[in-house]
Amino acid sequence: MFTRSASRLPWFAPAERVSATAAVSGLLPGAIGFYFSFRVAIVLLTVRLFLQDAQTGVAAGLVCNYLLLVVVSFVSLGPPVCRVRSMVRGPVWWVLAFLGFSGISLLWSSTASLAAAAAFWCAMGADVAILVLLLRNGSADETGQALMRGFIWGTCAFAAIAWLLPAQSDLRLGDEELLGPNQIGYSCAFACFLAQYLMSRRGRLWGFPAAFLAITLLRSLSKTTIVAFIAAEAFILLRDRSMTRTRKLVLLGLALVILFAFQGLIASYYTVYTNAGSQAETLTGRLGIWAYFVTEAAQKPWIGHGFHSVWKVVPPFGPFEARHAHNELLQQFYAYGAAGIILVAGLYTSVFLQIRRLPRGPVKTFFHGLLIFVLVRGLADTEPFDLSLPLWFVCLIAPVLMQWAAQPHERPWALATTTPMPLVPLAEEPLL
Repeated sequence: MFTRSASRLPWFAPAERVSATAAVSGLLPGAIGFYFSFRVAIVLLTVRLFLQDAQTGVAAGLVCNYLLLVVVSFVSLGPPVCRVRSMVRGPVWWVLAFLGFSGISLLWSSTASLAAAAAFWCAMGADVAILVLLLRNGSADETGQALMRGFIWGTCAFAAIAWLLPAQSDLRLGDEELLGPNQIGYSCAFACFLAQYLMSRRGRLWGFPAAFLAITLLRSLSKTTIVAFIAAEAFILLRDRSMTRTRKLVLLGLALVILFAFQGLIASYYTVYTNAGSQAETLTGRLGIWAYFVTEAAQKPWIGHGFHSVWKVVPPFGPFEARHAHNELLQQFYAYGAAGIILVAGLYTSVFLQIRRLPRGPVKTFFHGLLIFVLVRGLADTEPFDLSLPLWFVCLIAPVLMQWAAQPHERPWALATTTPMPLVPLAEEPLL
């Protein structure tokens, strides 16, 4: 059902040309996706289960990251099925630019430990390298779906662990020292979106993990993530014409039932929240954090304070130690100055433009909803090193979006059931 123009693109070729390596290593993307999600809980398990210190858990996570890169590199040996140069375009170019500038910033970073900063940057770079190597030797669509499946199961695994933990003093899920509710909420919301994507690809059974993750998101009481998730899902429900009105009403009814079931917990948390004064978890506390980071960022407005320049560098806000600025743009401005703002704006704009090229339909609506989620979430939360839309995920979806964009004449409802071609070069093109 592909148009003839798609076959002339350098990233497309008939499915039968795909290397058998992708089939042999089909479990590898799933294992990588599982690790990308479950690594949030590695430090928690190391300390609470194996009775080791937190630094050992951090080191274990980094070692796993590097080992995965070695494994993927070994599996990728041999002639590639896709040129690396064909991947470096659009959002992927911005990913590499962001990664490169953040690495260079280690030269002037005000980090508390340059060795630790270098290790964390290498881990972030390893994530991107892993995805590039996977796409270099297999189908973008098949690799993406396998990695998404692994990510979802990894999130379900550590979400189950979070349910087993005793509630924090403010009634939210997580561990007071090692696993915050915002980390749980963000991972569950992101995995829920991936489950929705797989459901649109004839995977209806993914609705059960999606429901579990959505309930865990609500139980985490991560306010920013919940608001961003509701905004994105509302957009998808209103704009997705492939869903019947009856189905939309059923989903809305189920959401209200779940919300009603948690009303007692939400009311109790509201009482705790309103009595928290100016703690960092409240809006008043966030305003104090933002004011501090704005003041500090203004001192180095062009190239910022460098990679990993918050933890153990920024003074504590009472009992709370910030790992980031709790605002995506402000975090990048503090870390990389005006250059960081340009890089992040360029990356998100490039992703938006690529989504905009998609034909009208549920896939375009879904990716717009996902982009709304990360942008709204970035208003009051972010990641210490990566972006709310992870760099590795941008590398994963860039070729998938190109494949969908190559089908301008598809019917909107057919996009969700069409299997895109693998990401491989034409036979006459030289391999890298």
